[in-house]
Amino acid sequence: MTKLGTYGILLLLLSAACNNPNSTPAGVAKDSTQKETPLPSSSVKNIIFFGNSLTAGYGLDLSEAYPALIQAKIDSLKLSYKVINAGLSGETTAGGNSRIDWILKQPVHVFVLELGGNDGLRGIPLEETEKNLQQILNKVKEKYPNAKCMLAGMRVPPNMGKQYSEKFHALFITLAKKNNIAFLPFLLEGVGGEPELNQADGIHPTAEGQKIVAENVWAVLKELL
Repeated sequence: MTKLGTYGILLLLLSAACNNPNSTPAGVAKDSTQKETPLPSSSVKNIIFFGNSLTAGYGLDLSEAYPALIQAKIDSLKLSYKVINAGLSGETTAGGNSRIDWILKQPVHVFVLELGGNDGLRGIPLEETEKNLQQILNKVKEKYPNAKCMLAGMRVPPNMGKQYSEKFHALFITLAKKNNIAFLPFLLEGVGGEPELNQADGIHPTAEGQKIVAENVWAVLKELL
């Protein structure tokens, strides 16, 4: 990926400041008391996008974040799916593991997991990141065994150390294979490190960058619908 070094430095300097006013998960039924393990029969199925600021659409209107763009694509194809953006800025895998039980109070038919980037930027031990991601997937499968899952891979800049960077990306590949789920190798393919496609912080995609991210996700997600 081009320009990753510069992109990485900016990521490290600015990641701690990530705080999205749009970070509250949209469409979550707070009063839901769903307890059934099997997927409920419904004409409209839920797609949960569970991630950090990249999913939440930091710095943008929620309608410009890639989950909303996926919804527009779904609607244009007249598919019976409802996208729920459960992205939260600054979220780590540990935070996601603590939050997932609340998200699972609503029916889940397709689950897209986009977490780990903040772990990598903070140098969290890889074993901890992998364990948290696995536990999130376990909880989804335990409550909704028929749900289809997708994992979005992430990379960290080389200045984190070549060995750490390579092992970080590899853990996503390992998890996808282990759980036999759909896999997007790099969420920000074609966007990361491209100044014109990122906001001034050099971290978060612009509206145009989110369009590319949406295409990256759709290329894998469409096979699950």
